[in-house]
Amino acid sequence: MKIKPFAALRPTPAAAQRLAAVPYDVVDTAEARALAAGNPDSFLHVSRPEIDLPSVGIYDDAVYAQGVRAFKDLQSRGVLIREKRSQLYLYRQIMGSHSQTGLVACCHIEDYARNVIRKHERTRQDKEDDRTRHVLSLNANSGPVFLTYRDVAAVDRLTTAVTETDPLYDFTAVDGIRHTVWRVDGASDPWISAFSQIPVCYVADGHHRAAAAARAGRERREANPRHTGDEEYNWFLAVLFPSSQLHILPYNRCVADLHGLTADQLLKRVSEIFTCVPVSAPEPTAPRQIHMYLSGAWHRLTWKDAIADPVGCLDVSVLQQRLLAPVLGIDDPRTSPRISFVGGIRGTSELVGRVNDGRAAVAFAMHPVSVEQMMDIADADQIMPPKSTWFEPKLRSGLLVHTLD
Repeated sequence: MKIKPFAALRPTPAAAQRLAAVPYDVVDTAEARALAAGNPDSFLHVSRPEIDLPSVGIYDDAVYAQGVRAFKDLQSRGVLIREKRSQLYLYRQIMGSHSQTGLVACCHIEDYARNVIRKHERTRQDKEDDRTRHVLSLNANSGPVFLTYRDVAAVDRLTTAVTETDPLYDFTAVDGIRHTVWRVDGASDPWISAFSQIPVCYVADGHHRAAAAARAGRERREANPRHTGDEEYNWFLAVLFPSSQLHILPYNRCVADLHGLTADQLLKRVSEIFTCVPVSAPEPTAPRQIHMYLSGAWHRLTWKDAIADPVGCLDVSVLQQRLLAPVLGIDDPRTSPRISFVGGIRGTSELVGRVNDGRAAVAFAMHPVSVEQMMDIADADQIMPPKSTWFEPKLRSGLLVHTLD
């Protein structure tokens, strides 16, 4: 695969902690507005500009114009500065005992089109349209795509050497996650050579960002009949992590009602489909276990039959095909308003709270899928069920920005 250095727009070291923001798609408008309150340097003013325009729809023309104003404001005030030359970077995140270090670089849209950069999720048209317009309005990739690859010893050696030098940024965010960024001050050629030996990589998180970046690049190409493929708009911002370092949390499910059943009737139906036993612990401890919270009690659901299909064997697929669709009437979890998804970072206490206060009638705690399962599905050119993976920690936006010219 192809990578290249870039001349980043980045915050001054003094402003990095104030500016760095969670990805645009992990918070809604109200949450983004609360996080950015009292902080004019927050990158959420760029990535979620509707927070500064009360009573305006999130896809209104004014929202994109406001994002451009906020982006220019950060530059004019010297909060965002331009790197003097094109460089690569390393980005480390530490959450508790977990640590992951990835290379920040630009990847080529042709690798995305040719499936060298592989996907495991479908994108929604409205969200892809939004991010494409956001990229073209800003003339920049404001947030990186989270990519992964199977470990390569040569990359590991290069990484170790850089992380022994002084960092450009090193701070701990309010959520307790530590973020450290290093410049790769030496030549980029060894990195480019090492990654050229990697046959494929995978979108771990950020499918809409990746699709939008590729589409924006294609649109800029179409507007330039003399394009060569080397123009800056052919490249998009990514952080590439070795797969052994990634941490996937479960993506749990809540269903708003029991589809006309009583709790006892549902429990009886569940017991006909799965081996169902009461448990005290809310979290499943292994694959092929689902814990169901119903009427104040947890139940473990298990099954013995093996499934060869890489998608069909996932616990979320088994739950959907055997219980959610035929019993609870959730035919399409992508569109049904009766199901909601809860990232594992919120814990199973969130499931208990939603059922106990009536926001949900039943909840399901899942065991996380593995990175290897995700890559196998992408290799098979298949699509994972919606809301199957929750990667944590999340990449911060604004620390390094790639502009399209």
